[in-house]
Amino acid sequence: MTEKNTPDYRFMLEAVRLSEEAVQQGTGGPFGAVVIQNGVIIASGSNCVTTTNDPTAHAEVMAIRAACKVLGTFQLTGCDLYTSCEPCPMCLGAIYWARPDRVFYANNRHQAAAIGFDDRFIYDEITLPPENRKIPFIQLPCPEATLSFTAWENSANKTTY
Repeated sequence: MTEKNTPDYRFMLEAVRLSEEAVQQGTGGPFGAVVIQNGVIIASGSNCVTTTNDPTAHAEVMAIRAACKVLGTFQLTGCDLYTSCEPCPMCLGAIYWARPDRVFYANNRHQAAAIGFDDRFIYDEITLPPENRKIPFIQLPCPEATLSFTAWENSANKTTY
């Protein structure tokens, strides 16, 4: 059981507040997230998929985008992410690319599925070979496509991540 007067719990309450606000204001699904650095909320986000017509506008992604803008970097090393629900596969990918130190979540994916946010099919699809997925993924080899990879590999100006 988490102590309610800890910073962790207070940060989670802010993520939960954002999720409730999204529902009350009709701006998106019941999801909120905050990014913390050195004990301070530096960015927040809530789900706004339907109001922005952006399927990537999940709370975690919005919070990551805002935090990276605040910090002027594409990685969140030294930061923690608090989210009102266990991240979906897309958000999980974004989180790993952003590299925060830790992620805390309140509701789990099974609770989300129970109210209509079931992403189990995505987890299942990821493990399938591309040709067996519900949305066909077809590799179309194009020799010219490797030119940008070669340019990247040989570039002295690249920023690795």
